[in-house]
Amino acid sequence: MGKNFTVWFIAAITLISVLVDLPHIPRLPYFSLKPYFPLKLGLDLQGGTQLVLETQMGKIDPASRDSALESVKNVIERRVNLFGVSEAVVQSSKVGDQRRILVDLPGLKDASSAANLVGKTAQLDFREMVGSPSAEATQSASAMLALFKPTGLTGADLKSATVTFASGARTIKSGPQVSIEFTSNGAKKFAEVTKRNINKPLAMFLDETPISWPPPVVQQEIIGGSAVITGQFTTDEAKHLAIQLNAGALPVPVKILEQHSIGPTLGQESINKSLIAGIIGLLIVIIYMVVYYGLWGLVADGALVIYSLIILAIFKTGLFILPPITLTLAGIAGFVLSIGMAVDANILIFERMKEELRWGKNKTQALELGFKRAWSSIWASNVSSLITAVILYSMGQSLVKGFAVTLAIGVLVSMFTAYVVTKTILRLIIRE
Repeated sequence: MGKNFTVWFIAAITLISVLVDLPHIPRLPYFSLKPYFPLKLGLDLQGGTQLVLETQMGKIDPASRDSALESVKNVIERRVNLFGVSEAVVQSSKVGDQRRILVDLPGLKDASSAANLVGKTAQLDFREMVGSPSAEATQSASAMLALFKPTGLTGADLKSATVTFASGARTIKSGPQVSIEFTSNGAKKFAEVTKRNINKPLAMFLDETPISWPPPVVQQEIIGGSAVITGQFTTDEAKHLAIQLNAGALPVPVKILEQHSIGPTLGQESINKSLIAGIIGLLIVIIYMVVYYGLWGLVADGALVIYSLIILAIFKTGLFILPPITLTLAGIAGFVLSIGMAVDANILIFERMKEELRWGKNKTQALELGFKRAWSSIWASNVSSLITAVILYSMGQSLVKGFAVTLAIGVLVSMFTAYVVTKTILRLIIRE
């Protein structure tokens, strides 16, 4: 019963992996031949934009700089997600006193807009006019701006911002605008500010730059914490403004150190070379195992094919629990390396089986004893590889992390295919 269950379990996993790994089949009307699981590619394979941001920690207390770095990372990550970039990667880096943010935006070609969005401070500030403007002040923009003083109502009091479109007879201006809603505390501040500024202008500044100029005039006290920012916005400008306000202000100023654009042609070339390297490596291992171990080696090759199918399915689906793995060039290197490691356990087992046969055991006994006595070596070597992968992931940068993830997945799956798949198939073949 146990043997039959294992056989069916292996068959089910293999079949599911094949269905996941099959290329996309075009959908027919009212019918789909199979679900589509695309392989998610990283920046170096898909092309896109990479930004390196340096945080300006001069005014931050040294004891709070690590938490400030994490806050910057979280804010930038929210901005990137709101921008709509799929599979974006935002990571923090600390080297000595330098604290940086690494941002990978796969598939994004407009690097300048991404840089402006990610690095912008976006500090919203509401200001009221103090005094009455003179005739000279009304003719000078700088003099007019100097008349507005902060009210204490800032972007920190903002709850959400959304793009809306004004139209109809009751609206003064039509077109895109930004509807804002304040927090409960912010709503109280906003009510107080509008109450004391009835029939007076209330200016809104974003990073010391006025928006919706000339400033709107408060007609009445606004209770409830909802308002609308109007201006000569295009749809894209309104969208970017809403994104910046939703993301909030960066707790620490940042400066863009590096900005790289990677073309999709270079990424495709890397994929092609990696595929050729993987196929060559797989063929060499398959041929070697068959030549050296005969039927046993052929069984190990079958397990290696199952191993490759399972690995690719995990990359695409994340086992339907975790997010799919974003495959980078370093990750492909880890996968190709794990192909050779996948048969390492089989070699240990087969050598132990040869020893048992030389000591007079029959094939069935040699099979069971070979797997049993080789397990301690297999377990120790694979655990040491997993420890190495964990260290690489915890201390490395994005490329090293990709290598560590694929290596760790390869090690875990290889233990399953070597000890379960190979053993089950050999039990079906060996009858002595």
